[in-house]
This record gives sequence, structure tokens and C-alpha cells, in this order.
Amino acid sequence: MGEEIHMIRIADRKQCCGCSACAAICPADAIKMKPDGMGFRYPVVDRDKCIECGRCEKVCAFNDHYDRSLHLEAPVTYAARAEDPEELARSQSGGVSYLLMKRVLQAGGIVYGAGFVDHFRVAHKRAEDLEQAREFRLSKYVQSDPGQTFRQTLADLKSGRNVLFTGTPCQTAGLHAFVGPKYRERLWLQDIVCHGVPAPNVWRDYLSFRERKAGRAATELLFRDPACGWHTHRETVRFGKARVTSGDYSRLYHKALMSRPSCGVCPYANLHRPSDLTCGDCWGIESVDKNFAGDGLAASLILVNTRKGENLFSQVLPEMQVLPVNIDRLLQLNLCRPTPPAAESEAFEREYLNGGFESIRKEFMVPTLKERFAAWKWRVKRSEIGKRFLSTLQGFPFRSLFLKKKRG
Repeated sequence: MGEEIHMIRIADRKQCCGCSACAAICPADAIKMKPDGMGFRYPVVDRDKCIECGRCEKVCAFNDHYDRSLHLEAPVTYAARAEDPEELARSQSGGVSYLLMKRVLQAGGIVYGAGFVDHFRVAHKRAEDLEQAREFRLSKYVQSDPGQTFRQTLADLKSGRNVLFTGTPCQTAGLHAFVGPKYRERLWLQDIVCHGVPAPNVWRDYLSFRERKAGRAATELLFRDPACGWHTHRETVRFGKARVTSGDYSRLYHKALMSRPSCGVCPYANLHRPSDLTCGDCWGIESVDKNFAGDGLAASLILVNTRKGENLFSQVLPEMQVLPVNIDRLLQLNLCRPTPPAAESEAFEREYLNGGFESIRKEFMVPTLKERFAAWKWRVKRSEIGKRFLSTLQGFPFRSLFLKKKRG
């Protein structure tokens, strides 16, 4: 019988979500998170440094047995949105997450969230004030690099600071396991209703493609442009005063062509969330209360999962419009089960690794006739001429014409 080795080993890519808890907890710094060809990071162990303490195996929370000891029997659910119309217009899912960040920062705490480093590479960052935290409130449809933020979070907690960490469910579950019960009291975790995390390298190459077409470097980007409307997912890249709005990257994301393999077996895609609070888009709120978001601006779905989460949420109630809701009426796919990978996802990865971005762009990003028609219809609806035309059609007596023809 061979000697048992106590170190983390990834036999199947689906077993690793890339949260980095194993690398953060290693006392010998023997684990590095190395990207594969898609840009997804996986732990690689330097066996010369490894002391076989087994901490990396024990801290892994990517399984069905993640810690739920702090959780309520069932989440308390709300539809909510920021009361301030300006803040609401700047946000993509009702602005509640930003209000929570603001509350923690005003009380002297620290906030961690997904932002940009280098040239629009998505990574988790630390914020000590509102100015630094503003970039956390907008969606980032690519897996973020946690970097050293798990260790930074623990250092902040040990120094006596309160911390709010926002991220995907797998990231918050990993941080929960890494921090442990001793310091969990001062740590709030907030996750999102996650569809899956797209490949960082595909995003990098898509941005380079847009920059080549524009002939200059991007100066600003929105993965989901609020100007396109709450229900519309289209990305916008700005080049100074010029801008390009497209649904090309968003289409790949929603088709689950480039999601991390672990996303298809995610153990957190249910109502037993690994965090104190869960935030997401409140899809379907109009069927529950047509007046709550009747202005067309966004609303958040909030799941309060722990007493700690309830306490923080109650602190921002005066700044919100809130409606208690029955989760059964607003249940989303990713609160029931993971997003299954697309049937073509393996072919997509092979094509990308072998032929590069141009290959998958031609094969998978060129819109079908149906998608082109939908995009044309969207542009018509948004144009002033289109709005007047549709308004005229609504008042046109189609029924009377049909009846006259039938009588004749």
C-alpha cells in the first residue's frame, strides 16, 4: 500500500471552483493558483515545500456538506430597491448591495468586492471608503481572481475591523471555511444568485478584439449597461467619447458556453446559501406587485439567511423600498439547481484552445437570424421613431378591420 499524501489534488476539474482557500491557508506557501488555457485558476502544489499538514484538504468547502450552522431554518425573502432614484439608476439589481457596503464602511469597517486591476482584468479588491467601493456595485461577468484577499480579510478581522465580503457563493463558502468560527462574528458574507462564471481569457480576448476594431484602448466598460434597460443584458465598451454596445459577449455567457466546469455541479445553487445575505435580480416582481418596480428600473431579490444577515439588512431599511415576498413566486433557476453546461461547451473550449479567439468568434459569436431580428426589434423599440410607430400600432383598430373583412 502506498504512503498516504495529505495535500489537495484535483482529479477532476469539476471538483474545484477556484476560490483559493487552499492556497490562502497553506502555512508553507506551497500552493499557487495557476490558470489553465481558459484562464480558470487551479491549485498547484510545490511538493518540495509541502509539509503535508492537510489543511488544504480540510478547508475545501466545495461540497454538499458546507457549513450551515449559522443559518435560519429557511431564508426570509424580500423584493427591495434603493430609495434614492439617482442611486437606483446607477445600479443594476436595485442597489441594495451598495447600501450594505456603504453601511459597513460608515461604521468603520472594510469591504471586499470584484473590481478591475491592470487593464480591466477582474479581481477582488479591498475598499476602506465609498470612492473605492463604487466599482464593486456593477456586474462583472467573468470569474474574479481572489488574489490575496482571503489573507487580507483575516488580517482585518484579527485587527478588530468588521468586514463585508461580496462574491460568488463558492468564494464566500471558501472564505467562511478559511476564516473559521473564531473570527466569523465580525465577518458578513454576501453572495449573488450566480448563473456561472465565464472564462477570464475569453473576456480578455474579447476586449482586445473590440480594441483592435476601434483602433484604440478602452477607457471604460460595463458588462451590463444600465442604459439598455434592466431586462436587457448588453455590454458597452467606451473609447473616450465613442462607445460600442453589443450582445456578443453576453450571448456566450447566457448560453453557458464558457462557464467553469465546476459551475455545472455547484452545490450552492439552492435556497441553503453559504452566506449571510444573497442578492440577485428580482425577476418576475411585476407578477407579484406590478407597482413595486413599475418605473422599469431594477429591483433586488434579497435572501436573509442568518441572524447576522438580518441585523445588517435591518440597518439599511430606512434607505430602501422593501416588500416581503414568498420565494416560491420568485424562484429562479439558480436557486433550484446549477446551470447545465451547453452541449457545445467542450467543442467551444477545444476550438478556443486550438484556434484562438477568432476561431470561436466566427463559430459561436456570429448571431443567428433569430438573434439578429431580436436585436433589430430591440433597437426599433428604443428609437424615438420606433416608439411612435409602436404607439400608433397599439391604437390601430385591427379587430374592426378583421370583422369587416369577415362580413364582406
